[in-house]
Amino acid sequence: MTTVELNGVSRWYGNVVAVNDVTLTIGTGVTGLLGPNGAGKTTVLHLMAGLMSPSQGEVTVGGESAWRNPEMYRKLGLVTERESVPGFLTAWEFVLSSAKLHKLPNPDDAARKALAIVEMQDAQDRRISTYSKGMRQRARVAAALVHDPTVLLLDEPFNGMDPRQRLHMMELLNRMADEGRTILFSSHILEEVEQLSGTVQVIVAGRLAASGDYRHIRRLMTNRPHQFTISSSDDRLLATVLMGQESVSGVSIEPTGVQVHANDYGTFTRALAKLAKEQNIRLTTILPSDESLEKVFSYLVAT
Repeated sequence: MTTVELNGVSRWYGNVVAVNDVTLTIGTGVTGLLGPNGAGKTTVLHLMAGLMSPSQGEVTVGGESAWRNPEMYRKLGLVTERESVPGFLTAWEFVLSSAKLHKLPNPDDAARKALAIVEMQDAQDRRISTYSKGMRQRARVAAALVHDPTVLLLDEPFNGMDPRQRLHMMELLNRMADEGRTILFSSHILEEVEQLSGTVQVIVAGRLAASGDYRHIRRLMTNRPHQFTISSSDDRLLATVLMGQESVSGVSIEPTGVQVHANDYGTFTRALAKLAKEQNIRLTTILPSDESLEKVFSYLVAT
């Protein structure tokens, strides 16, 4: 098993801190690196891949330093967020060139095996410029896998994919994880992590905000205080009855409806329907007003 570890790692650019004192361990299986755009996910991946040095702390892959260690690339593959594949190449040519750069003893066999893993054999002789987004991503994954690494890092691998392409990529990553690889992928979409990863590392503003089992992270997000905007047939009466609920910490009437601050999501949502029925109030709109990822993640940082 090859683990990736960050120990007290920070990375700054002048006065800008991109990663702030992060300590984490990534082991076998699929791990999701979750956080809003600009949170520092790409910087963390680049540190793990040895593309930049930590300003402070240590990054190791399989117990060896990631920085200035070319031998590490024998066991690590990286798929960056930005596509940089020449469209005039075929997938075969692209993956074969990667095999040759790794100086593999039999680059042809290695390229064939990698393309088979991502199920691209039928399209391997077409130019990459003719591929869909999902096919281009699979070609890039094949190039990253051609030397049979034990660690695979992917930066926002599902960007631009349609639902079918996402499902195919998820199945591929799960299959590779079952083979014993250590896979880390970054995302700002909670549902992607839910469907693919049991383990989550949450990064916010360069800090590790939460870490552990997905269900634990999901519970932290769900059980946090919530804000709702509610429209009804009688907003004043609804506001009055809600103020007496233990699960409600604040109520106000705004032009958009009743603004409710709930300190217990589950209890409040169950009580709301019951109260409306008892008071003969018709609920027309119930909207969460604090569901942006930035607000959810900021809550995790503060807990």
